[in-house]
Amino acid sequence: MIKMGIKLFAGLILAVTLVTQVYAASPERWKIGHLRQSGSAIDKDIHQLIDEISKDTENRIVFDVYSGSRLGDYSIVQERVSFGEVQLYVGPLATSIDKRLLIATTPYLVNNWSKAREVYNQQSPLLKKIGEYLAEQNIKLLGGWPVYFGGLGLREQPNAPGNPDIKKEMIIRVPPIRTFEFTAKELGYTPYPITWSYATMGLKTGMVDGILGGGAEGYSNFSDRIKYYIPVRDHFEYWFIYMNIDSWKALTSKEQGLFLKAVAQMEETRYHVAEKQEMESIEYLRQQGINVIDLSENELQTMQKKVRKNVWPLIRKDVGPDFDSITTDITGE
Repeated sequence: MIKMGIKLFAGLILAVTLVTQVYAASPERWKIGHLRQSGSAIDKDIHQLIDEISKDTENRIVFDVYSGSRLGDYSIVQERVSFGEVQLYVGPLATSIDKRLLIATTPYLVNNWSKAREVYNQQSPLLKKIGEYLAEQNIKLLGGWPVYFGGLGLREQPNAPGNPDIKKEMIIRVPPIRTFEFTAKELGYTPYPITWSYATMGLKTGMVDGILGGGAEGYSNFSDRIKYYIPVRDHFEYWFIYMNIDSWKALTSKEQGLFLKAVAQMEETRYHVAEKQEMESIEYLRQQGINVIDLSENELQTMQKKVRKNVWPLIRKDVGPDFDSITTDITGE
């Protein structure tokens, strides 16, 4: 009986050890989300990113990709990342918790792809400052994914589309972020702040006359709701790649380096194709029967000057001294 008990005890120890080893060897499962549908440019890049990370970390982490905002609106997901319910996300930043993040969508901060590449990158002063703000929300900023310059999608052609001093008498959807609200007013429109999901319904029902906050690629499925597109280039759309800071700290220093390297490579690769894809998206709108109203360089400069003069001081109030140090470094003014 004693020998049988010893054997039984030894068997239990072995079983527990084997289970522990299997459990320890089991990969972690991480959620990563983004805004676009499966098969889109960002979806493909994210899959390539996680493939690289998985390979370099010997598949220690299994990534479940949630496309098409299936994890919720980006403002909700930002909070979920903060709490650790979601590990990784790629998308815009919400400003409801920290208004200083308005600096991320400063209108007319850059006006061409060359300047955008200089300002929006993993090592830039702008992203380092945004990273400091996000750290206070328990979020680690890794880098970003450049998308496009913003534009206006409208149901009808506005009066003097290139003149921001003429009231358009049109209500347009803007994201619930003050920078877009202020900009819409200065361009002559009446802003109506609602999330993207409600915006599509607003266009369909006629609740709003147009939409600001996206670009040609973002409006490519709206041919039944918008008839005009104006590339006002009001902001540079750059989706931030960030993760829960506790998940970040749980990585080894080598793994952290692999994440940063992979994200930087994805960003660099994207910059090589993004401008061309932006032009292709605008051409695609034309093919869908949407009238693209191109603005002259003089008209764009007039918009930029007006918005910088009247909107930037309002953003400065929310952001604080960091606003001046960042924008002065970028514009030289």
